[in-house]
Amino acid sequence: MIQKKILLLSVSAGAGHMRAAQAIEAHANLAGGTAVATHLDVMNYVSAGFRKLYTDFYIKLVNKAPALWGYLYHVTNEAQADSSMQRLRRGVERLNTRALLREVEAFQPDAIICTHFLPAEILSRALRQGQLTCPVWVQVTDFDLHRMWVHEHMSGYFAANDEVAFRMRDQGIADARIHVTGIPIMPAFAQAPPRAQAAAALGLDPSRTTILLMGGGAGLGSLDTVAARLLALDGDFQLIVLAGNNAAALAALRQLAARHPGRLLAQGFTDQVERLMACADLVITKPGGLTTSECLAMGLPMIVNSPIPGQEERNADFLLEQGVALKAFDGVTLEYRVRHLLANPAKLAEMRAKAVALGRAGAADAVLARVLAGAAGAATTGAATTTGAATDTGAAATDAGVAA
Repeated sequence: MIQKKILLLSVSAGAGHMRAAQAIEAHANLAGGTAVATHLDVMNYVSAGFRKLYTDFYIKLVNKAPALWGYLYHVTNEAQADSSMQRLRRGVERLNTRALLREVEAFQPDAIICTHFLPAEILSRALRQGQLTCPVWVQVTDFDLHRMWVHEHMSGYFAANDEVAFRMRDQGIADARIHVTGIPIMPAFAQAPPRAQAAAALGLDPSRTTILLMGGGAGLGSLDTVAARLLALDGDFQLIVLAGNNAAALAALRQLAARHPGRLLAQGFTDQVERLMACADLVITKPGGLTTSECLAMGLPMIVNSPIPGQEERNADFLLEQGVALKAFDGVTLEYRVRHLLANPAKLAEMRAKAVALGRAGAADAVLARVLAGAAGAATTGAATTTGAATDTGAAATDAGVAA
């Protein structure tokens, strides 16, 4: 059997795009030899100045001036594709991504999956000019669709839900190119250990209500401040706090844990978040597309906090509308929400049932199956041409009405 070479392209501006690509890569490399996947960060193939502007500026903006980021999100979503500013932006991107095109050409992929809009935009032009002939697919990584994700000559789009698919059709993408798969997450979230086993490994009581706190800040306070406020509540529950790479927060949490023996587990960086989620009854988190998809796959109700204006606000709206999350905008609201759910286990159970119904642990496998079918069709028919994109069956088509 000849393995298909799948190239995954993402951008290290925020973690979600990268994690989606890594998830597809992990699933591909478990697929029994039908495909081999390689993931590249586009920022490793651009100039230092462009990389600093694209990643550092974005991170500083969402952390220091989120309202400005929200404004830019909406303005760019409404911008005309042929405006002078959009043409200038695309010109700057082309000048700074030539090394990426050389790397793609050297790799000789059978198919490409973009989990960020930048490589999709760059490859759209390459397809139009005949510099690239393999199918290119786009995986949207939020419960929303920004205009910058939509480009000509893409073989297909993967949507998180039916509403995102509806928005894709409204942007002129043909229905046959749209596939509602969910957002890809790592295989481990479909293979998490039983609650009792995970709790025993972490020194937790599996019979006690457990809350997982995955982020503070932006109105809630630092992790140790939020944890202290929660531990002061009435009720027999235990708390897991994920500090990640924040050494200062982890040290403060461990001091707090010493004052609350048996009630607080302070956890640093881990690549086994699914084990923490397997112990939890409720997650407090920012509403990123990947994290919330992981929670849904584990059937976990959420309290979402501090959404970044733009994509995370839209994610939060979706989760609230579906009844799987509540929203906290400050420490007082968070305390109220937690009190309410602890006092109403039936409400928590209802949210859990709705989360289970929405979970798509197999999203990456669905994406891969479609891409591999398309790659096989393209190889048979020679579908990816300079005049348009291949459909998911490999037949050549054009994207009339979809802006470059």
